[in-house]
Amino acid sequence: MRITVDMNLCESHGQCVFAAPEIFSFDDEDYLTYEAAPPDALLDQAEKAAAVCPVRAITVSPAAS
Repeated sequence: MRITVDMNLCESHGQCVFAAPEIFSFDDEDYLTYEAAPPDALLDQAEKAAAVCPVRAITVSPAAS
């Protein structure tokens, strides 16, 4: 899978961090960081994170072949 976050939309609400802490986190300066190509086993968490994002900044798509 591939995850993209539109950083122009992201307002750092952190709902994705709560929904999928293995994929999303904040760095020391409170900027969102994330794993762009997490294991497929984390698909449910990734989709939940995208769903709870209040500004819909997260996109989850199949991995490029």
